[in-house]
Amino acid sequence: GLLGVILATFGITAIVLLFGESVPKSYAVENTESWAIRISKPLKATEYFLFPLIVLFDYLTRQVNRLTGSTGAIESPYVTRDEIQEMIESGEREGVLEEEEHEMLTRIFRFNNTIVKEVMTPRLDMTAVPKDAAIDEAISICIQSGHARIPVYEGSLDNVQGVVHIRDLVRDLNYGETEAEDLELTDLVQPTLHVPESKNIDELLAEMQEDRTYMHMAIVIDEFGTTEGLVTMEDMIEEIVGEILKSGEEEPVEELDDRTVLVRGEVIIEDVNEALEIDLPEGEEFETIAGFIFNRAGRLVEEGEEITFDGVRITVETVENTRIMKARLHKLEAPEEPEEGAERGNENGEPNDNDIVDRSLE
Repeated sequence: GLLGVILATFGITAIVLLFGESVPKSYAVENTESWAIRISKPLKATEYFLFPLIVLFDYLTRQVNRLTGSTGAIESPYVTRDEIQEMIESGEREGVLEEEEHEMLTRIFRFNNTIVKEVMTPRLDMTAVPKDAAIDEAISICIQSGHARIPVYEGSLDNVQGVVHIRDLVRDLNYGETEAEDLELTDLVQPTLHVPESKNIDELLAEMQEDRTYMHMAIVIDEFGTTEGLVTMEDMIEEIVGEILKSGEEEPVEELDDRTVLVRGEVIIEDVNEALEIDLPEGEEFETIAGFIFNRAGRLVEEGEEITFDGVRITVETVENTRIMKARLHKLEAPEEPEEGAERGNENGEPNDNDIVDRSLE
């Protein structure tokens, strides 16, 4: 009767799912190589015997597509970008991928969404030399800055003529092909790219790889043609492999303990959020932790001042002139419930997470 139909339906469904789906897949996953070897010959034989049918149905499909005006092409990928990212996350959770491997693969997926402005060296940190400088002066600037390549400008940094390599400066002097007083810096300048700050770094990296005459460096300009900074091939590669520290260079994000980090002012907010597992907002007018502090304070800040925002206490550690060089971020413990009648927070008695506290050390 009806009961028999219901039992048969659910019983057969359970048997099919168990022995037709779950068990075979689990066995195949655990015994991939042996199962692949065992099943390869039957699959090859099946393909051989079904080949005439495959050809026939392929022909019929193409004829129908021709009548309907359809190409019949399947454009959907077998594996989507989101699925690959989910596999990476699963691999890290299950211990298949090491933490470093997981971070590198994650950076690769972020790479094509990163723009030049996010990785460039800002104008204030640029080391450059005027085009009328002496060769000895240019060599000295390269040595003092620790850079092998430096931009050469005329008048101001808004008019960069190109880039010079210390190798060329030293080589021509050492070989004695030209007297030092007769050799001009402009004779050794190589051309360089000028790119907008909104350009994607994957596109720029491809351009640099195609044309090696650009000295692995590009000058970054804004919409008005003003120089905003510079970006090197190393800056872009670091977005995949992580920070490449030079001798004596400090970590941009130094972990002091589980809840505290010391960061350089130019570190972008995304990196700080990742290091402390917090959620500081990014604004249209700022991308770095220094920009965030200035935005919250609404004025210039001094060493020792603190900003508390959304459970994070930010202390300004080092200021040079008006520029924030270092800041300390500490993730606060979850606040306890205030006692009834306690005077704290705003006029409604609600706690205010976004307080600015001036605790200057003067």
